[in-house]
Amino acid sequence: MIPESPTAHAPTTDPHLTFARRMDRIDGLAHLRERFVGIDPGSEPAVLAYLDGNSLGRPTKASVTAIADFVANGWGTRLIRGWDEGWSALPFTIGDQLGRAALGAAPGQVFIGDSTSVLLYKLVRAATDPATSAGRGRDEIVVDTDNFPTDRWVVEGIAAERGASIRWIVPDPAAGVTEEQVRQAVGPRTALVLLSHVAYRSGFLADLPAITAAVHEAGALVLWDLCHSVGSVPIELDRHGVDLAVGCTYKYLNGGPGSPAFAYVRADLQNHLAQPIRGWAGAEEPFEMGPEFVPAAGIRRFQSGTPPVVGMLAMRDTIAMIEEAGIAEVREKSLALTEFAIALADEWLAPMGVVLASPRHPERRGGHILLRHPAMRQVVATLWQHDVLPDFRTPDALRVGLAPLSTSFVEVHTGMAAIRDVLRGILLARTGLLPG
Repeated sequence: MIPESPTAHAPTTDPHLTFARRMDRIDGLAHLRERFVGIDPGSEPAVLAYLDGNSLGRPTKASVTAIADFVANGWGTRLIRGWDEGWSALPFTIGDQLGRAALGAAPGQVFIGDSTSVLLYKLVRAATDPATSAGRGRDEIVVDTDNFPTDRWVVEGIAAERGASIRWIVPDPAAGVTEEQVRQAVGPRTALVLLSHVAYRSGFLADLPAITAAVHEAGALVLWDLCHSVGSVPIELDRHGVDLAVGCTYKYLNGGPGSPAFAYVRADLQNHLAQPIRGWAGAEEPFEMGPEFVPAAGIRRFQSGTPPVVGMLAMRDTIAMIEEAGIAEVREKSLALTEFAIALADEWLAPMGVVLASPRHPERRGGHILLRHPAMRQVVATLWQHDVLPDFRTPDALRVGLAPLSTSFVEVHTGMAAIRDVLRGILLARTGLLPG
């Protein structure tokens, strides 16, 4: 049975529902939830429970208006003049806003543009080329076997192109890469270490300060993939001396499907690194169209082609919301949401054989959890047909991603109850026995 609304078919004596309602009443970020499309007080939601905010965030109502206004007025009336009137600066003004609100980065170190894959390629090449071509003997890139496929495949491709080698870290799939593992992997041959701040499967939150320090002690650079942490976990890139970082904007930043990624390059490295995709937007004089490429100074040299102006518009509203709320408050709610989901999983799902494959300790957990059971593929397919939307991860895992700005505690209760009911029905149909 699938609940038809956040309170339908749920017993009024359910202590978990009582708790969820109370948490929503005292939630200091609850008022922000109404700023998202599909969430209107007093009306039936378009989706009963959205448990995939760490994969694609909801759009904001402000973005609907802003994008329509841009098409009608900014693009529609200013036309080519728009580039001189502010479009060219958007990658950097939005980048600075993101750096201030969520990355702990001073101005001039973050820009928006390209996909995560392309930015990873640019920065991995920029970081490793000097080490591998200057006879320094640093010809190794360190990456872990459980990292997101793009990260691993980009490194494999670059290693093949540049004659570098890869040193693999093998983490615990239910946890992630530890400082101890990094210290064992790095050495005098290490050029770069590429890791995810939050593991895309388990939600494990890596110790960014300690690992960054360990990499630097070995004389190498570190590149952090922030896709699953930006907008839900406080990040202090400047404070911890991070060299490079990349992250997407369509998850907790609500930039929309395919919205451009961002890159961070520490200020003192910018004029010493050369990114490999030379394009007119990264040239010192982009409109001169000269015969030779001369890179721009500072962060602009990491641009390549025409900035994706329309794709950058939606994320601005969420970045402003994060700045308004404070990233520490966002993190506090994120932890409360995942703690609640774990408690429900322990009581409702564990008796049916579901295994939590995420860290229980809050300091080691990002904004999502992973639940494993052999029936999860069928569970997710059934849930999607009834407007309850988690996601599936091969071979047997359901991922619950909770976006703090748009997810309520009652919504978590609704979603977890639906998972329980669907799984119970599947197991009953298979065995004829009532599980749990």
